[in-house]
Amino acid sequence: MTSTPETILTIANLCVSVRGEEGSREVVSNLSLTLKRGETLCIAGESGSGKSMTALAIMQLLPQPAARISAGTIHLGATELTALDERRMRHIRGDRIAMIFQEPMTSLNPVLSIGRQLTESIEAHTSLSPAEARQRAIEALKAVRISEAESRLRQFPHELSGGMRQRVMIAMALALEPDVLIADEPTTALDVTVQGEVLELLRDLQQKHGTSVILITHDMGVVAEMADRVIIMRHGRMVEEGKTSDIFARPQAEYTRELLAAVPRIGSGAGRQKSREAEAATPAKVAEVTDLHVRFDLRGGVFGRVTRRVHAVEGVSFSIAPNETLALVGESGCGKSTTAKALAGLVPYSGDIVVGGRNLSGLGRDERKAVRRDVQMIFQDPYASLDPRMRVGDLVAEPLLIHGIASKEERRERVAALFDRVGLSSDQMELYPHEFSGGQRQRVCIARALALRPKLIIADESVSALDVSVQARVLDLLKELQREFGVAYLFISHDMAVVENISDRVAVMYLGQIVEMGTRDQVFSNPRHPYTRRLIEAVPVPDPARRPSRFARLDQEIPSATRRIGEAPLKLALSDVGNGHLVAAEG
Repeated sequence: MTSTPETILTIANLCVSVRGEEGSREVVSNLSLTLKRGETLCIAGESGSGKSMTALAIMQLLPQPAARISAGTIHLGATELTALDERRMRHIRGDRIAMIFQEPMTSLNPVLSIGRQLTESIEAHTSLSPAEARQRAIEALKAVRISEAESRLRQFPHELSGGMRQRVMIAMALALEPDVLIADEPTTALDVTVQGEVLELLRDLQQKHGTSVILITHDMGVVAEMADRVIIMRHGRMVEEGKTSDIFARPQAEYTRELLAAVPRIGSGAGRQKSREAEAATPAKVAEVTDLHVRFDLRGGVFGRVTRRVHAVEGVSFSIAPNETLALVGESGCGKSTTAKALAGLVPYSGDIVVGGRNLSGLGRDERKAVRRDVQMIFQDPYASLDPRMRVGDLVAEPLLIHGIASKEERRERVAALFDRVGLSSDQMELYPHEFSGGQRQRVCIARALALRPKLIIADESVSALDVSVQARVLDLLKELQREFGVAYLFISHDMAVVENISDRVAVMYLGQIVEMGTRDQVFSNPRHPYTRRLIEAVPVPDPARRPSRFARLDQEIPSATRRIGEAPLKLALSDVGNGHLVAAEG
């Protein structure tokens, strides 16, 4: 007879209230759930659904005194967590229940070494000596496949990549082998291949230690790959709960169906843009980039001499036609954002950038300013892009004011028309950025980018921080605006599913160089470069029936683009493998 796994965590009728200017309101209402030993439970939903508040309530880390548990119980085994004082709760955290937060850089202390932070938690919960704690820290880093674990102990958080910092967070959480691990959006900020490795790592460690996992995410692809059971939350309430296969195959709640329909899928996404033939009859290009190089010198030593050079972009060439979307894809550090900044005139470069038939390198200050009207950017974080002290109407009108376009009344009329076009009302022009949701703020940024009626808009990870349904609406808006205004897009992303749904052509970057470029169908239907294939294979598939058995890991970290002075980077030559499909070969 098969024994039933024991229940390790039980939440009954949990309510979390937050006190605001208008009084108290519930952000989690009557939530009940159970978690069995060795099980992975995913709590999915959009921002504001109460996912993270639930996790903080379990950890007894709610921000005091603004938030509190107003009703319900939380049992970890036989222990009632809501009845414990802070002193007793500190013994539970890390030892029996641990948490991985979304942004490792803000979770790690920037002034303490990795080793100090790891050993500190081990020594706090065990009777190990400092030497023994250090050895366990090394073993924890090796368990999460960090190379040269012993030397990493001396490094500080800023010296590690995003993926490595997240692995350090996992090592800290699992060093004491807790009964329950809460992972709050642990892969949202990671590249798709690093995300695959982190998820595979969590699976391995769970099987080894029998840890129960609560995975909090809004990525339904991650849910499909990881979860045994799923809870869907909205506005603080559970709207649906069940086995992962049942939730995806037979969703009962309308909100669940909407959430799944909004997920971008490679090859069959609902919002997939129809393939368009290249406009050969239109010789004029919005932008042409030829042999672009961007390098940054690093100084060191007693005299501050230049000792190393970062080859951020090396010999990149491409063109963008009117009404076309060229997607620039690759992992963090590949040079795609640096390429965008060079095109927008924000970093020094060598090579040729031609916008609207004018080469930027041969223009004076006034001419360069005029050309920049034709190139506008939409950044990843809309809140960081908007001045919190200015009304959003003034922010959208600011480009018109800088370039001396139209009178004050005409500017206001144009801004009102832009607000209407991006799905906002003219009444909202008087509000401040903090009074909008994330998706609404991104619409404000899109309106500002359109204010000067540019020929090219650079969208740098413009939807990566948005919930899946908001992301779908913003992508639809970008497509509508392209059809209406004929604007071209340079769409920068590491999300291959989003890229496959919106792009006409795709250029894949690796270590500052393009390794493959072609039409959307060429790159996704017949990827020829190993790195392109790896990016596509790493995309989580929102279908539990297609859950991969294993993820192919890299044996080591991606090499650095930094070289010693005089040391030249490897040059890659692009060869045409047919119909303009270019693939890199070592040259």
